[in-house]
Amino acid sequence: MKDNEAFTAKDRLKSFVFAFRGLAHVARTQHNMWIHLCVTAAVLIAAVLLHVGKSDWLWLIVSIVIVFFAEIINSAFEFLCDAASPDQNPAVEKAKDIAAGAVLVAACGAILIGLLVFWPYL
Repeated sequence: MKDNEAFTAKDRLKSFVFAFRGLAHVARTQHNMWIHLCVTAAVLIAAVLLHVGKSDWLWLIVSIVIVFFAEIINSAFEFLCDAASPDQNPAVEKAKDIAAGAVLVAACGAILIGLLVFWPYL
């Protein structure tokens, strides 16, 4: 949006359409997103069945959001790298590996949080 353009509700709704389209694309094309979705479903079912407390729900939700955020940003980064440098490029490969490492860090953190949350209920 340019500085001289007026705010319109129609444009804001379009931005939500674009965002949901991006999320759908990640869900359709990224295999690791399916893993995150399945693990999330299992965590949510376990939390309901074990009647976890409100503060425990908070930790679970935050860790789930962080993992999804990391995976979505990693996917966007990979698409951008592939567009900017379609040929094999060691620097791009390293950057993509680092972004994937960020997802791994988020997932490991979520596992630790999950263990700490669920341990007392088990």
